[in-house]
Amino acid sequence: MVVEARTRERSTTLVEVLRSRAHEHPDRQAVGYQEDDGRLLELSYQELDRRARALAASLRQCGAAGERALLLYPSGLDFVVAFYGCLYAGTVAVPTHPPRRQTLDRLRGLAADARPAIVLTTSALAEVAGPATSAAPALAPAKWIYTDTVVEDLADEWSEPELRADSIAFLQYTSGSTASPRGVAVSHGNIMHNSAMIRDCFGHSSATHGVIWLPPQHDMGLIGGVIQPIFSHARITLLSPLAFLQRPLLWLETISRTRATTSGAPNFAYELCARKVTPQQLSTLDLSCWDLAFTGAEPVRSATLERFADTFAASGFRREAFYPCYGLAEATLLATGGVKGTIPRTHTVHAGALEDGRVITAERGADDSRTLVSCGRPWSGQQVAIVDPETTRRVTPGRVGEVWITGRSVAQQYWGRPVESEQVFRARLADGEGDGEPWLRTGDLGYLDEGELFLVGRLKDLVVVDGRNHYPEDIEQVAEGSHEHLRPHGCAAFSVDGPIEEQVVVVAEVEIALARRTGAGLDADAVIRQVRKAVAEKCDVRVHEVVLVRPGGVPRTTSGKIRRGACRRDFLAGTLNALGSSQDAPGR
Repeated sequence: MVVEARTRERSTTLVEVLRSRAHEHPDRQAVGYQEDDGRLLELSYQELDRRARALAASLRQCGAAGERALLLYPSGLDFVVAFYGCLYAGTVAVPTHPPRRQTLDRLRGLAADARPAIVLTTSALAEVAGPATSAAPALAPAKWIYTDTVVEDLADEWSEPELRADSIAFLQYTSGSTASPRGVAVSHGNIMHNSAMIRDCFGHSSATHGVIWLPPQHDMGLIGGVIQPIFSHARITLLSPLAFLQRPLLWLETISRTRATTSGAPNFAYELCARKVTPQQLSTLDLSCWDLAFTGAEPVRSATLERFADTFAASGFRREAFYPCYGLAEATLLATGGVKGTIPRTHTVHAGALEDGRVITAERGADDSRTLVSCGRPWSGQQVAIVDPETTRRVTPGRVGEVWITGRSVAQQYWGRPVESEQVFRARLADGEGDGEPWLRTGDLGYLDEGELFLVGRLKDLVVVDGRNHYPEDIEQVAEGSHEHLRPHGCAAFSVDGPIEEQVVVVAEVEIALARRTGAGLDADAVIRQVRKAVAEKCDVRVHEVVLVRPGGVPRTTSGKIRRGACRRDFLAGTLNALGSSQDAPGR
């Protein structure tokens, strides 16, 4: 631990961190990746350092220092080498997913925004990616480098780049849950501060072993799975996101087998595991090693935490291992978190009052109640304010407002968007409160209770009907629980313009296989009636139209968040490929 402390004190960039690790612990595993067939591929600190230096020298030879490099890789060790190779070259990494037909629009938009001079990928992937990327004109001038063909002897020609705290390390493109992807310019100072904050909050050390299946192109997967383990001198086993989606229990099996101590995912992953596991599978798992189960990136549901903890208690899981947290790309990643080893606080409030912006405590389980989970408090000098988005003044205690953040983890800007950057990253509290320092406007709505942050929704996602605000998360949760044939976390609720007023639409994914197994098949009309009835009774909202779609029919971000805006566009364009739908007759 003394060596680790000295390393942290003298390191000011991730390049210096990895160089120190390679010098002090050359043979220790830096990162491991479990193939779909169960084989474990590993890179030691020395191997990763050498391959990163070789790639960096190649990048410098083609004048890529200071330029943007698009990283086209699936999860795996090639991505890790490419990312650190960019850092070693002073090249700005731009992680994104390999092109697929469903993601070409995103790739085109991202490429046009970032204007990369370099595309990094493997020779094998280039055979597939090359033709696909021809649909992105902004990539035409870019030079392609196949990282699996870079000669490792180039490592001896590497020279350390001149980097400052405000030098841009990478562009983290937002997931596009509410808008087109925007590139957050994350500096070396931002990532070092946020990495230290995560290490301190999560209690990471050289004794930590993590398991991560989240895609490295997403901020939680990149920082949690690729950056944080090396920063904290921890071990990591990476899994394919596709392998997790195909068989969610693989995640827990890997934690059990490797005796991992830290891992996490968005809420939907815990829900999937709790619903899919069988009694026989439970008996084969030992999760007693898992002492930090972080959850974030989407609303954390109290019911999911309880269901998971109750289900896997027989496998040794402890509910105090749960660590709900709040973060976003614009704040590098982590913004608030709790105290490790304590059961997360919950707060039950009147849903109706919440929709009016008031926080009134209610009895748990009562009608018109909503139980929220604490996302903890800010750490490491960060500050959180709850602000009226119209007046830009702090709200009074007991009121809901927009979440604003300030601190060293807050990123610099959106790449190439000065006007939007000024509005989002350099907001000021009214009357110069807070010494006029700049704040990040998150667009998220929440409130503080005993210094802890509770999130209630998104500012732009609010559904306004009959002059009342409704959070789509509430409508979605009620809708998906209204019938057994609806998929958990498979609903999107939004509003559309009607002839007289805003109208609510619910798009819901159906568990077709479950409907077949029950022997009755899918009765679309019955499902739709139940959705309408439940939402009307519990949310006091009339649903104008219910649309049933197949699994995967509701658009999601790479991290699994529901893309309500994209779903709304598909609905209006008539491209949802509905299994069934029904409009509410006027006056019904």
